[in-house]
Amino acid sequence: MAREFEVQNAEEFEKLIRSRDFRVYEALVSTVLKNLTSKKRHHHALSVISTDEDAVYDITIDKQDFHHTLEESLIAYEEQEKYEKCAEIKRAMDWLEKKKAEKAVSSIVESLAT
Repeated sequence: MAREFEVQNAEEFEKLIRSRDFRVYEALVSTVLKNLTSKKRHHHALSVISTDEDAVYDITIDKQDFHHTLEESLIAYEEQEKYEKCAEIKRAMDWLEKKKAEKAVSSIVESLAT
């Protein structure tokens, strides 16, 4: 389930992002970790409800951005001293790197076979 944030307007949400609000990182990391093995390309991470604009903005993460998202989030988790979660994030990053390497090797082997 995606995390919901209620804000007055889009500018307030932008301030939340610029301030590096830890709740955003929690939502992103949770989404990535839950969907590591998913076949889907895009995953819903946040819903931003703007009360003034009477609008909902859905934020998704592209599977291709999982590693980068975890890498950026790891810094925030270290700052919060959430070391057990840091270890989990690092394991997920290592797993993603391994899968990427396996895919690259497979692609090379296939190209040599043709």
